[in-house]
Amino acid sequence: MTNDDSIRDLLRGLPVFAAGTPVFDPDAAPEDPLDLFRSWFADAVEAGVPEPHAMVVSTADGRGVPSARVVILKDLSWRGWWFATTTTSRKGRELEQNQGAALTFHWKERGRQVRVRGVAEYAGAEASAEDFRRRPLESRVAGLHGRQSEPLGELGEIDRVADSSREHLAHDPGLAPDDWGLYVVVPYEVEFWQGDPDRRHVRLRYERPDADSTWNRGLLWP
Repeated sequence: MTNDDSIRDLLRGLPVFAAGTPVFDPDAAPEDPLDLFRSWFADAVEAGVPEPHAMVVSTADGRGVPSARVVILKDLSWRGWWFATTTTSRKGRELEQNQGAALTFHWKERGRQVRVRGVAEYAGAEASAEDFRRRPLESRVAGLHGRQSEPLGELGEIDRVADSSREHLAHDPGLAPDDWGLYVVVPYEVEFWQGDPDRRHVRLRYERPDADSTWNRGLLWP
């Protein structure tokens, strides 16, 4: 047996939806997907899903080459889903080239996914600075160095730069770097995916042509 065979057999033997899944009636879903997201998010929190605010943010560069990473949702408003990063990071640079972005939430304990496609809009310098100042100290320390995604020579550099950043913040608590960016993903497509142990998954998709239009919704084959 090859290593490939071993991994394949291991994967096929793993349980799926072992804890069961809740019932989702798409006919009872609200007209606005953000309202349904709030309901599902509250359910995930109540069910004890670890880090339910963690989401995959997918971006693409000017050539359309994608990249993805897990970040923390910072807010949800009528505009959409909010997150922050340095504008000089890979995702920041890619969003400057291509505003298209996708978000994925996965609450495996509930057998649920939420997939968002939209346009990531920069909130502006003032809102970005305010977001930075409200972050916990160590988060501000990490965000102050402005080197995210750059090559790192050795791990000790992180400690040295962090000590310097912490000292700067101690002397100037209101400090906010110019390259900090707050973004909102304004959606044009949102899909709610409810898993089923028998693979009869329920998929409800909301779509609209632009941010000023009303939502249309419909079911998708699993």
